[in-house]
Amino acid sequence: MPLIDADGCLLNVSVEGRDGAPTLMLSNSLGCSLEMWKPQMLALTSLFRVVRYDRRGHGKSAVAPGPYTMERLGRDVLAILDGLNIAKTHWCGLSMGGMEGQWLAANAPERLDRIILANTTCHYPDPTNFQNRIKAVCDGGLAAIADTVIAAWLTAEFRERDPQAAERLRAMLLATPVDGYLACCETLSTLDQRELLPQIDKRTLVIVGRHDQSTPVAAGEFIRSRIRGASMTLLDAAHISNIEQPHAFTDAMIGFLTQR
Repeated sequence: MPLIDADGCLLNVSVEGRDGAPTLMLSNSLGCSLEMWKPQMLALTSLFRVVRYDRRGHGKSAVAPGPYTMERLGRDVLAILDGLNIAKTHWCGLSMGGMEGQWLAANAPERLDRIILANTTCHYPDPTNFQNRIKAVCDGGLAAIADTVIAAWLTAEFRERDPQAAERLRAMLLATPVDGYLACCETLSTLDQRELLPQIDKRTLVIVGRHDQSTPVAAGEFIRSRIRGASMTLLDAAHISNIEQPHAFTDAMIGFLTQR
């Protein structure tokens, strides 16, 4: 996996799939590494050149001083594309990755083709939840919020049916550098990208989870309604829908990205 320098912050990047195929870039949720996309990789690498990366402060990427801005995170993506000599890519971002996708589609539209915004929002009107989370993590580390986060990420039915998947996500969360996690929480506490949405002129698919309380159906519907021509797919899942409904998520991705 190459390390790519984004203004002094080394980002961990993975490139897999068919040479010469269209590029697809995947961007993770807060508190996850690029390993969250493992359920999709076999199918996606048969069709695309797939680029995954760890956001700054996450996974195997460096932890730069925070807080980060959405512009900073978006420019990290552009640094990766430039470092890999990729002129244009499809985009699929889940949760925070979807927020980065919104920024990129509005501010660097020439670098994106089709975009998938999964389990995401454009605005948090009340910063209290993130302020409380920041305090909890400062006091007790990520272990202090792990149960609450996993309960929001996956439905109780799925956690009972596939406890190993839930445990892998928990381990991913607990392995996240605390300073990087806190810096991203600061970013989200002030998120408001509502004005960017009407500027997006890319073919867009919004994926939402029926049981997602972190970025509920209404948040996805708001995004769909503000991006001209956007479509929406509803999955029977909570927040990390690509893991809870891996086959349906992958089918929705591939169907959207390959349709004429």
